[in-house]
Amino acid sequence: MPELKRTPLAERHEQLGARMVDYAGWYMPVQYTGIIQEHRTVRTAAGLFDLGHMGQVEVAGPDAQAFLQYVTTNDVTALAPGEAQYSLLLYPDGGVVDDILVYLRPSGESYLVVVNAANTDKDLAWLAEQRQKRSDLDVTVTDLSPRLGMLAIQGPKAEEILQQVTSANLGEIAYFHAAEIDVDGVPCLVSRTGYTGEDGFEIYCPIEKTEQLWDRLLRVGEPMGLKPIGLGARDTLRLEARMPLYGNEISAEISPLEAGLGFAVKLDKGDFIGREALQKQKAEGVKRRLVGFKLVERGGVPRTHYEVQVDGRTVGFVTSGTTSPTLGENIGMAIVDREVAGVGKPLDIIIRGKPVRAVQVRTPFHKHQES
Repeated sequence: MPELKRTPLAERHEQLGARMVDYAGWYMPVQYTGIIQEHRTVRTAAGLFDLGHMGQVEVAGPDAQAFLQYVTTNDVTALAPGEAQYSLLLYPDGGVVDDILVYLRPSGESYLVVVNAANTDKDLAWLAEQRQKRSDLDVTVTDLSPRLGMLAIQGPKAEEILQQVTSANLGEIAYFHAAEIDVDGVPCLVSRTGYTGEDGFEIYCPIEKTEQLWDRLLRVGEPMGLKPIGLGARDTLRLEARMPLYGNEISAEISPLEAGLGFAVKLDKGDFIGREALQKQKAEGVKRRLVGFKLVERGGVPRTHYEVQVDGRTVGFVTSGTTSPTLGENIGMAIVDREVAGVGKPLDIIIRGKPVRAVQVRTPFHKHQES
């Protein structure tokens, strides 16, 4: 077994009694006190997440915008300084290399691309390959991951807690916007983004300051209910919010159009990798669709890769499933044949060899309440 990579907070997690696991080669906390309890903490108060395993890449140079416009699906030219957008890196056949966040830094001088932990090395190699192919563009691609720490604070009390440790007015940071501000005296990039379906912020800081910020936030946030949250609750939170997980809802075999991510694909922006394949897919109509469902009879919990049937015929598979801590119901997402997709239509999820009746429902399963 190769030695697992550790974030600067590994010892903090151990001290807090976290159950640690191997996640994409990283030594990470899956839970502290229990997934359901941690999940509900984020929905009702606030949770603090260690995202030090995520990858961060800087794209800079005179042709940085043109390069990103070519390698991503969204329209980078629409970004104003301090704005972020959800986007994807694609293979030429329309399969997904990774889903990413692209920031135009508040200075407007360069872009920050945030990638999934499991895909960091693959993404860096992919971007380097494309940069080589586009030698006509003056652009540099730099891995910032060894230098940047990353935390997230999520939940209805996130702004109130974070406001305790910064003089900047967090109310001025709109959704999917970012600002360069001091947090507890540390220069950070703070964005109003997240992966939970709740309001909150993601904080990018010098990696050597991660422990300082983690400790201070937990200290000031404790009276307002802030708790550390592990990867287990992060997964159930994002599923309730219908946010895709790479390798589940999107992959090299599942295109963004099949996954319902057309909002992040701008086919009219000009040439980009995978555009031709997606144009063809759109013209012909996608053959599969990602749908949400809930079980309407007892029989177990739906899990990734479980077979989905209609009238005894296999029509797809579950991409993610869980018992929803918010709804108290067994829910999931599945990729199914287009002709059986539709809110209200029945599905059978094969659990331990037996069909369990489900019905397709509108997603997201949960939306946070505006205060």
